[in-house]
Amino acid sequence: MATMANIAIIGAGNIGEALLSGLIQSGYDPEKITATNRSSQRSEVLRERYGVRTTNDNHEAVQHADVVFLCVKPAGILDVIAEIGEGFGDADNTPVRVSMAAGITLAAMEEAVALAGAPIARVMPNTPMLVGKGVLAVTYGRFVDDEQRQTVDELLAAAGEVVTVTEPQIDAVTAVSGSGPAYFFLVTEAMMDAGVSLGLPRDLAERLAKATAAGAGAMLEGEDGPVQLRANVSSPAGTTARAIRELEESGLRGAFYRAMEACARRSKELGEE
Repeated sequence: MATMANIAIIGAGNIGEALLSGLIQSGYDPEKITATNRSSQRSEVLRERYGVRTTNDNHEAVQHADVVFLCVKPAGILDVIAEIGEGFGDADNTPVRVSMAAGITLAAMEEAVALAGAPIARVMPNTPMLVGKGVLAVTYGRFVDDEQRQTVDELLAAAGEVVTVTEPQIDAVTAVSGSGPAYFFLVTEAMMDAGVSLGLPRDLAERLAKATAAGAGAMLEGEDGPVQLRANVSSPAGTTARAIRELEESGLRGAFYRAMEACARRSKELGEE
């Protein structure tokens, strides 16, 4: 864990709270964390739940911060960066800003900062970070030094697996891991509906599909890859082989290609709007 840097979490909604929760569970000192939210009621919940400092004043939150996590919606990220940048004196003393917003480029964020040379990083998280199982792909701007990179990597690791990528890879990362959990949820939903169609009560079909998805996910964390795992359960001329053949002939693999290409295109569009 990073040497107890002072942290500000701007916009502590679901993603911000997931990071906050992971940090506290990993033993981070709550006195070192300040979280902001526009709702005073939400701020009170965070303060009581985690023991962190809270405020609705972004300027106040970042005054002594070493790392500022920006967990606001993409449409508001540049305004927030410009807002919090007004209170810093020079690039040597400014905190590293870490954006968790989709689509907004490093160049756009660097331009929004009044102070030249401000360190900025960009992260594509995903929702399993809510249970400490996230994938957090991070790309660093040119002004982030090695010590700041190490600090950010260690802080993000509290919420899941951290991978460093180049910015041109971010749109593809969004398609694979950023939006990826929704694909698995959709497959699970389809399995539930199919189970009901086959005559199972909905609650039983849901229980079976969810437990199967969770078990398969756990197996993917082992040494065998998905191809081998699928082969292990697919007996020649058996029930699983018949089902896989039907899925392939129905164009499942091609549908994933098209869906993920569309996702990547949309991620790129967000950065250009």
